Amino acid sequence: MALFNKVAIIGVGLIGGSIGLGIKKRKLANQVIGISRHRKTINLAIAQGAIDRGFLNIAAISDPDLIILAMPVNSIIQIGAKISSQVHPDTLVMDTGSTKKLVVRTLENLLPNFVGAHPLAGSEKQGVINAQADLFCGSLCVLTPTRKTSGVALSRIKRLWVELGARVVCLNPTRHDKLISYVSHLPHILAFSLIQSVPRNSLYLASSSLKDTTRIAASDETLWKDILLTNSGNVLKALNRFLISLSRIKSAIIQKDARGLEKILRQASLKRQALRT
Repeated sequence: MALFNKVAIIGVGLIGGSIGLGIKKRKLANQVIGISRHRKTINLAIAQGAIDRGFLNIAAISDPDLIILAMPVNSIIQIGAKISSQVHPDTLVMDTGSTKKLVVRTLENLLPNFVGAHPLAGSEKQGVINAQADLFCGSLCVLTPTRKTSGVALSRIKRLWVELGARVVCLNPTRHDKLISYVSHLPHILAFSLIQSVPRNSLYLASSSLKDTTRIAASDETLWKDILLTNSGNVLKALNRFLISLSRIKSAIIQKDARGLEKILRQASLKRQALRT
């Protein structure tokens, strides 16, 4: 049985397209429409089966049960504010942004049934061409309700993510942004910085270690610019913590402290091994 009659996805890229494919595969909505700035994207999304119909203008949205804002964070805020005057009070609105405090604080005051969401799934690959119906299977999705969040809206959004295959946890927006700065934002910064520090004339010798470590450095720069700037306080704290850790390794090498260096590496190895379970 369908959870929704009509779902409108604004931003039919990797995440928006994957949500559309997942909804359609599981028959969670009777109709899925997409909004994009580019006709090529709409045509590709239809061809991929991610949406049934597509439009270039958000004004074309007509009475959806659910609107999904699947764009870079600043665009989520801008478009969310723009549609607030045309959205029916009963319409559910959900975003998929990687930072939540600013998004939720802004949009929950404009959209009565807004629920913040962050699916912890994706890829460095971009666009609806790389969308997958099962992208969220076995992944984690964080919902960020506040005291203003409708219980009914939260319940329906939670069910949607469960039906898409995700495990759902709830965090307040502030705690989400603090924790995610360590486990997602910091690794991306390090990947970007690492590949930048490698001389081009040595890249032909790159093996799986460099390729694996820097895979996410191929991620969309606009998306990550917004993420880092809208969570700058937490990101800087995470970065400072990393620099302290890095300085310990640097000091051990300078001092030729074999025992100390081995201890640092062993502690890191054990921590990483625990992450696999």
